[in-house]
Amino acid sequence: MPRPQSVLAALLLAVPLLLAQALLAQTPRGPVKHPATETRIVFTGDILLSRNVRLQLKKQTPWKGFETLFRGAAWVGGNLEGAVGKPEDCVPRAPSPCFDIADPLLVLLKSAGFNALSVENNHAADLGDTGRNQTSSGLLQRGLLPLDFAGAPHFLQVGDATMAVIAINTVKDAAGVSAAIPSIELAQKLRLARNLANLVVVSVHWGGELLDWPSDGQRRQAEWLIDHGADLILGQHPHVVQPPECVHGKPVFFSLGNHLFDQKYPETKEGLIAECRIAHGRLTCGGWSTHTPPSSFFPELRGRNHDADRALAACTPGLSSGFSVNGIGVRPLPWKAGQPLEGIIVGAWKNGRWQWLSRRQHAVSLEAGPLAGRDQPDLLFSLERHFSPIDKEIGLRPYVYAIGPRGLVARWRGSALAWPLLDARLLPGSNRICALHRGDSFLLLDPQTKATRIAAYEWNGFGFKGVEDPEIERQCRALLMDEVQAGSVAQPVEP
Repeated sequence: MPRPQSVLAALLLAVPLLLAQALLAQTPRGPVKHPATETRIVFTGDILLSRNVRLQLKKQTPWKGFETLFRGAAWVGGNLEGAVGKPEDCVPRAPSPCFDIADPLLVLLKSAGFNALSVENNHAADLGDTGRNQTSSGLLQRGLLPLDFAGAPHFLQVGDATMAVIAINTVKDAAGVSAAIPSIELAQKLRLARNLANLVVVSVHWGGELLDWPSDGQRRQAEWLIDHGADLILGQHPHVVQPPECVHGKPVFFSLGNHLFDQKYPETKEGLIAECRIAHGRLTCGGWSTHTPPSSFFPELRGRNHDADRALAACTPGLSSGFSVNGIGVRPLPWKAGQPLEGIIVGAWKNGRWQWLSRRQHAVSLEAGPLAGRDQPDLLFSLERHFSPIDKEIGLRPYVYAIGPRGLVARWRGSALAWPLLDARLLPGSNRICALHRGDSFLLLDPQTKATRIAAYEWNGFGFKGVEDPEIERQCRALLMDEVQAGSVAQPVEP
């Protein structure tokens, strides 16, 4: 892109001065400080607000005795089974039941001390897209964050740390939809979370119902998640507790079991609450046991789960130091009530305060490297989702930014590369990128194709040009091979 256009793009992309000042005035001048020397985060298992639980809610509150555990935590999350709406709105499905949630019941979650609820599970589509939307809007109206996959990673401030949360459901819902582990999209979300956050948490709905031990599939998926950036995994769906383990040095709660549910099998009445502490740059985790009496559907707190504590005692991963570009800390603006779920705002953090904030970006990947040359300041390489008249799709578009004193300065704005794009990575230590393309072309579009091609490009200061070098192509194939395998694609096609 010619430099006059870059200047114009910078003016368009940087947050206007008055708007930036307004945003900064509403934003805490840094991480929230907690008086305690450590920060606690808590996550429960499956929560039902339908069926027999709803009947008992008419008589009493479900979270008596949990006040100290929840209120003393910096962040409390859980998995909400079902969707907001009326019974007649349930979509036809068999043999599973439909969990319709009355909207007024959501206030109980807020009053109990929850901050966020996963809405990625096999019952989230029980009332169709309308139910999904009503669930998210109902939670947002109560100041609760709905943890969905589309808007992930969700960035939050917990104590002095930036935490990223990704929620994913691998069990088919009422529409027959589920997510895959691994996948290219999930790898991108983990990469973005890993680069911008100190702590990456994955809430995952997986496994088989009533199985009290993790399957081989869960173990393989846990290893993949951790290898791609997860620091902590919080599992649900089996409705019984599966013992937590330390996997590749990271705590994995394979299944927390039921928290608030009406199943009657004895094993389904035992639950586990994950409790993790952040202190001195490290994460330590353990658990609390809950028990639901036979005559009730409400849990009771029973005390520490010593088996979980012992299993994770030596599992103390360190937190990431964060993302720095040319000596400037680049951080995501933490979510707070009233903000959109999708897209992120990043800002420069220096000397204990925000220097500037970007516009909201639909970024799926953000990396920094010496695109301009080893003797020049690093540039940011971003993949963002935007509509393009070239392919008439909302697809991935590559952007290049410089870090300016007042914001991000666009050096290259989302023009298409040679073919439709699936993913792209900076080739470490160079001014090149490695792109994973679909096997079709802009002339003959076929978004459903499973074929791919890998290509290398070099930044020349104004844009990207193709590179035909066998060694660079080999390096790109090695860098992107994991993405190729994650996408379960066919054999690559030749450029």
